[in-house]
Amino acid sequence: MNLSRRRFVLGVGGTALLTVWPGVGALAAQSNKTSDTRLLVVMLRGAMDGLHLLPPYADPAYQRARGALAVQDGLKLDGNFALHPQMKFAHELYGKRQLLPMLAIAPPYRQRSHFEAQDCLENGTASPDGARDGWLGRCVDAMPKVEGVALAPVMPLSLRGTRRAETWSPPLTQEIQATLLQQLQPLYAADKQLASVYADAVNAPEINQMQGGKRGGFGLPQAMTAAAQLMTGAGGLRVGFVEDSGWDTHRGQAAALQRKFAELDAGLRAVRDGFGDTWARTMVVVVTEFGRTVAVNGTGGTDHGTGGLALVAGGGVRGGRMLGDWPGLQPAQLNEGRDLRATADLRALFKGALGEHLGVPESALETKIFPNSRSVRALDGLLA
Repeated sequence: MNLSRRRFVLGVGGTALLTVWPGVGALAAQSNKTSDTRLLVVMLRGAMDGLHLLPPYADPAYQRARGALAVQDGLKLDGNFALHPQMKFAHELYGKRQLLPMLAIAPPYRQRSHFEAQDCLENGTASPDGARDGWLGRCVDAMPKVEGVALAPVMPLSLRGTRRAETWSPPLTQEIQATLLQQLQPLYAADKQLASVYADAVNAPEINQMQGGKRGGFGLPQAMTAAAQLMTGAGGLRVGFVEDSGWDTHRGQAAALQRKFAELDAGLRAVRDGFGDTWARTMVVVVTEFGRTVAVNGTGGTDHGTGGLALVAGGGVRGGRMLGDWPGLQPAQLNEGRDLRATADLRALFKGALGEHLGVPESALETKIFPNSRSVRALDGLLA
């Protein structure tokens, strides 16, 4: 099936999805399948700081290392962890046991290159050059009559490897295109002198307004809205991928993540609302390529780390609890004395999601989708 011809005839405009482009609403009415499950992977490119999203507020080591950057008014989840105050809807999901944070998790790659870490995460192997296609694409290929979609300007590595997946992005109408900024970001990130300058420019109020404010931008909440609507109504579209950039917070992290977490939280609300009744059979997995340093740098930001954070959300998720082995933040407990030590492999989470939620056979997980990974045991108990 050619999704670009048959499904994505019209543009998608965020909150105006069903009014400005009613054709997408018509697509949603085509599906008469109510029992199949959906998996949406949301990739935050740039290394989202999990310690800022889910601060271990009760740990004195966190308070000492972060100083003024420590989140003091978080939304408490238990006696140890809280969510950033911008994550109000995520906090509601946690209270409904529909949000499951996965602690100290990362791909098997343990260095600090964005490009290599993202490649490793997306190709589903133990190394950045382990495959030329992606684990999501191989998953789609292993499931008869299943199709996938990436809300991205080009096919991400994650979904390569199958002919039953397409990309889609909205018509380019912004005065300054978010797509262009996303494409330029890794180029500037590779230059130590220009990386911070570019980050400051992208985070400038006028740029933010053009990307996602009054001028009709298409940011993460709009992309997640579109993914939910298209996957809900597309029958075989059981696998989706959304990407978002701007998470590389070397400077001015507090202000930058204040805005980005608000977008992520709005995206979670949008995707819950967009899936409607299908939310009960939907799993959303939010991931990033690695974490950040525990200590603050000299410009109010954090640098590249290793251990990160993942979020699992959905109507059938067994949430309302923490998952994972927390290694601690004392200096002797850190990786190389500087960042959170990863205690879980993202492939274990992906295996659990594909096996338990999508019903992919274990034989396919071990041989085709995540080759040479028998030592990585699938996480179980993700679903209620």
